[in-house]
Amino acid sequence: MLAGSPAERVVDRTLRAHRSLSRDQRQALKEAIFNVGLWRRRLAFLLDQDDAPSPLLLFAFLHGLAHVPAAEAASLAGAGEGVPILNPSPPPSLALRYSLPDWLADHFSRELGPAADAFCAHLNVPGPITLRVNPLRSSREELAERLHSEGVSTLPGPWSPLALHIDGPRPNLYALPSLQEGRFEVQDEGSQLLGLLLEALPGETVVDLCAGAGGKTLQLGAAMRDSGRLFAHDPDPERLDRLLQRSSRAGLTRVQVLRTPPTSGLGADRVLVDAPCSELGSLRRGPDQRFRITPDVLARFPPLQLDILQRGADLVRPGGRLVYATCTVNRAENEDVVSAFLAARPDYRLTRPGAGWLSDACLRDGFLFVAPHSHGTDAFFAAVLERSAG
Repeated sequence: MLAGSPAERVVDRTLRAHRSLSRDQRQALKEAIFNVGLWRRRLAFLLDQDDAPSPLLLFAFLHGLAHVPAAEAASLAGAGEGVPILNPSPPPSLALRYSLPDWLADHFSRELGPAADAFCAHLNVPGPITLRVNPLRSSREELAERLHSEGVSTLPGPWSPLALHIDGPRPNLYALPSLQEGRFEVQDEGSQLLGLLLEALPGETVVDLCAGAGGKTLQLGAAMRDSGRLFAHDPDPERLDRLLQRSSRAGLTRVQVLRTPPTSGLGADRVLVDAPCSELGSLRRGPDQRFRITPDVLARFPPLQLDILQRGADLVRPGGRLVYATCTVNRAENEDVVSAFLAARPDYRLTRPGAGWLSDACLRDGFLFVAPHSHGTDAFFAAVLERSAG
């Protein structure tokens, strides 16, 4: 993993090669790999060496961050005798404090100012497991009761009326009858807000232009009460295949998968563009993602995002709505893309997201902006754009 292999694949491959491990041993192995991967820069600082072997890195984690006594930590890590005394001084930079590449820590400092410290701290804490109720199958209150009967405790989300957070140890969600019955999907609360901002209504024509695996498509279909026309497009055909399977489970019959992009002039009432992006808003979901991206990711996506947004705009009827969204913290991909779009499209105007229902705490400068340190969600940005009726 330290050489660049994805952490999840390393863990999966290692566990399959050691099937005799107990449940506790498997969990310990996973935690060791993930935490060394996540904290590698902080651990190198504690050891005063950038190329420390992995047993020493594990020792530094166990002793320096998990506060296991030195002799026990050295034994558990297989570090042998004569392990170094760890650096007692506090890390001198944001990057070393929260184990980030220097360029990424500098970027967050520019983007978030004084809030960068709290944001980066939350990137090192696992995000909650959040469910989105399927209103076609259940209400949020009914789902909470059903999950309780299945041994799963939940708490309502503060921002999305569809959200329930798992309260307690992670359950095996895929074994729950309530999931198999299509009563919920796993979806971050911030992601749920993107679908809600579209405010899709029964009988309308709605397009999810970058559908991915289809979580927000299913959300839109439920909001439309499985009526009207709902189109989902994504360049990855395997994702679209999975969407069709999930649609059936969710009780949706009117999702139309588009293998090629829809043509302009569709006359859609609402279009969602959840654009490809640098995904800096979801770094807490993987321990090694921050080390597998490079600085060029900050400038790679805006031309593509603007192009997709322009194509999405051509699908909207006069008086219709267009929502542009990303899962990143980068003004070049967020506000700057919207500004460039509005400069080229005077037939569109920016409008307040979620008027009448979305908390002001979820807004920044007229856009949706939520983040781990302030909302408990992954970081999401969204702009709500409306086309003039004339």
